[in-house]
Amino acid sequence: MGIVESSRVAFTTFQLKGAAYQWWRAYELGSQVEEALLNWAQFSQMFMREFVPQSLRNAWRTEFEQLCQGAMSVSEYAVWFSELSRHAPALVSTFIERVCRFIEGLNPGIKFSMARDLETDIPYQQAMEISQR
Repeated sequence: MGIVESSRVAFTTFQLKGAAYQWWRAYELGSQVEEALLNWAQFSQMFMREFVPQSLRNAWRTEFEQLCQGAMSVSEYAVWFSELSRHAPALVSTFIERVCRFIEGLNPGIKFSMARDLETDIPYQQAMEISQR
């Protein structure tokens, strides 16, 4: 969609309706001007806490922890990985952790092929060594 980071919150809150709109108005009215300026991560976290039950967020986190490619294509696995990883940010807080976790969930044949192809890729090897410490 191409929305710049600085406009994501404004674009999203402009579209809120009903209870979500009332929640956001109450937040804006109760906040100092500086506090009301949230980045996307802060807004998203607040919104999820307010409107998505903790039990559902826990289920998504568990699903992410157990996610494996299985019968999915790599593209389908990548989409699920991205969707579910939002609910377990502590598990993939760095780029290296994210790459390593993604590779761990791939089917063994693909994982082996990637490892063989990347044997000479020094940055990849360093990332794997760092993640195993």
